[in-house]
Amino acid sequence: MLKHTLVFLIVLGNCIAAYTSNKYKNPLVFGNNRITLITPTLFRLEYAENAKFIDSPTMFAYNDRDEHLLQDFKVKDLGNNHYEITTSTLRMVYHHDDFPFGLHNFNVYYTIDGKEKKFTNRNIQKQNLGGAISTLDRVSKEIPLDEGLLSRDGWYIIDDEGKDLIINGWLSQRPDSHVQDQYCFVYGNDYRAALSSLGAVSGNTPMTRKYIHGVWYCRYWNYTSQDYIDLLNEYKENDFPLDNMVFDMGWHTQKEAVTGTGHASNRGWTGYTWNNKLIPDPAALIKTFHNENITISLNDHPHDGIRPHESMYKEFMESMGATPQEISSGKNILFNLKDSVYMSKFFKAAHGESEKMGVDFWWLDWQQNYLYNYVRGTHTPSLAWINKLYFDQSKRNGKRGAGYSRWAGFGDQRYPIQFSGDAVANWEMLAFEVKLTATSGNAGCYYWAHDIGGFYGGEDPEMYARWTQFGALSAALRIHSVKDPKLDRRPWLWGEMALQSMKKSYHFRSQLMPYIYSSVWQTHQTMVPLNRAMYIDYNTDEHSYQNPQEFMFGDLLLAAPITNAGKGEQKIAGQKVWFPEHNIWYDYFNGKAYTGGTETFIEKDIDEFPLFVKGGYLLPMQPYTQRPATTPLEELILRCYPGLDGCDNTYYLYEDDGISQEYEQGKQALTKLNYKQEGKQVTITIRAAQGTYDGQVQHRSYTLELPVTEINGKIKTNCGSVITQKDSESGICRIYIKKQPIQKEVIIKYSMK
Repeated sequence: MLKHTLVFLIVLGNCIAAYTSNKYKNPLVFGNNRITLITPTLFRLEYAENAKFIDSPTMFAYNDRDEHLLQDFKVKDLGNNHYEITTSTLRMVYHHDDFPFGLHNFNVYYTIDGKEKKFTNRNIQKQNLGGAISTLDRVSKEIPLDEGLLSRDGWYIIDDEGKDLIINGWLSQRPDSHVQDQYCFVYGNDYRAALSSLGAVSGNTPMTRKYIHGVWYCRYWNYTSQDYIDLLNEYKENDFPLDNMVFDMGWHTQKEAVTGTGHASNRGWTGYTWNNKLIPDPAALIKTFHNENITISLNDHPHDGIRPHESMYKEFMESMGATPQEISSGKNILFNLKDSVYMSKFFKAAHGESEKMGVDFWWLDWQQNYLYNYVRGTHTPSLAWINKLYFDQSKRNGKRGAGYSRWAGFGDQRYPIQFSGDAVANWEMLAFEVKLTATSGNAGCYYWAHDIGGFYGGEDPEMYARWTQFGALSAALRIHSVKDPKLDRRPWLWGEMALQSMKKSYHFRSQLMPYIYSSVWQTHQTMVPLNRAMYIDYNTDEHSYQNPQEFMFGDLLLAAPITNAGKGEQKIAGQKVWFPEHNIWYDYFNGKAYTGGTETFIEKDIDEFPLFVKGGYLLPMQPYTQRPATTPLEELILRCYPGLDGCDNTYYLYEDDGISQEYEQGKQALTKLNYKQEGKQVTITIRAAQGTYDGQVQHRSYTLELPVTEINGKIKTNCGSVITQKDSESGICRIYIKKQPIQKEVIIKYSMK
């Protein structure tokens, strides 16, 4: 009996060892094959002759590979070179036959809604949910999107084979011996896990400069210094917020260019010498805007490099080793993204003087793929590489990177934000931009700065007002237009009805900044999009796949912008809205409640649009300010709608200095905002702020807004007496709490009628 027991224990021990033995370490190497387990839903497949595998980053796989290896996995040797590899969500069966991974030697099993599915790297994608697109230049209607990471098939493959490596910070060719390199995302319908895995291998999108998410003015027009100052004053006089002023091409000389390829019949498309006829003292003009807490961005088309007519030409050529004879003869050095020395000298000469004057960031308006589709001698698209170079260059003086360019595909989430290009203005394009913005998050393209109102055409005030409503719920409220006297997008030039509608949208955007910035932090942390398709949050409900006209904006807001012309004097138009189950949804503008699990056609006049708040949470806002991105948050407004009975929900207010990289070292603050409802009893808890950063507000007041709640009896707090007022016009009840230390927990209790 003892002998049989010992045999059983030895066999059992060998079985356990098959799963836990140190023999199997991640990455798993089987001759010329390597499997790297990155997350429970993401693995990498490689085949390399002589087992010369690659650990260097690429433009897609950018993260430090050693820091992102899955630890929780098991390997079982099934005998005869067959192995079973399991993670918490996947079961892989591999037959090591020393051939590249394929249909016959590698199968993966996963589940969707309890049903087992089989994946191989030869599967055909059938139900992709769509992704982003590089540009909307001259697009006038809906067009097919590139594929995104998310698919109802439950998997997606990003093929990195043949792509250039990044060695010592620069592009390097991949060796021919490396035959196969695939990143396999197998996630079922856990779309959040898929996006998190994208961050694990490719890098999470960084925190952006806060003002990027503010209000922009941009127009293709040759403005003078006085024109810009007049614009600044008009924003004040008309009570519109403004955070960023963009100088389009008129800031630099153009007619002086007599060499180069140019663009649109204009050799002056590229330029770095200030046009002193229009702007005689650029440093003084920039200082004027900075004194008003407004940033400056300059348009940049770098494809022709630095040519003889530029003021910095001699300095640049000398730095590149040109002889006096070459300089005097006007020799040109072609723009060369491949050459690290050239790019270093280029940035110093082309951008250096303007940045010393105070230019905050550059609008990389790259339109020249027809000239330089790929970086010379590489397999890397020029747009992807130049986006990285410009973003890295912008991280000077401890600031966060600030990109502003067209989308370059997977991996470009590391260099936000994105410019969607010169779209044609019509109702169909507005509807398409709504859909595009939500699906782009499926590829990691989280922050579009659209041309609100469209670039080409668009003289309809109603359409412009509706476009602005959409812009108020996107990553940046940025207006722009073509060089046309009839297309100045200043809101006060479009008639009284459009003016009042747009003012409401702009003011709402200003008030929403604490929520927007907290949502941006969430995107940085989790890779969940700011504007997200409904199926990301509600993946098991079929309705979430059938309503591309609506999206979640962060966790708490559901929007369905109106994208068609209205009727009557008030331009009443509507949109179908699906409300997800297990929540109560409240119309932001009138407080009407909608039960989850229903569909309704919502009509709105020109002043409003379908926007709904998830009940049972605290929505962080601020008082209206003309500088939404830089005004200190000394009064925190918490808008609150009743939730389901028994709810106990938390939202986090995120804060930092808005511009430095110090958030990476933990210089940031989180404030936990809790809403608890038991029957008619409600407890609001504002926890003590956790964390510190430079410039942090130390005391703030609180205003609790209750749009649909009637208070029964006395309000109880731990911070002394409060003032309660009910707005006679809106019906909103407000509870005012005087300034408190942010490190103090604030508790408010009341009973609902």
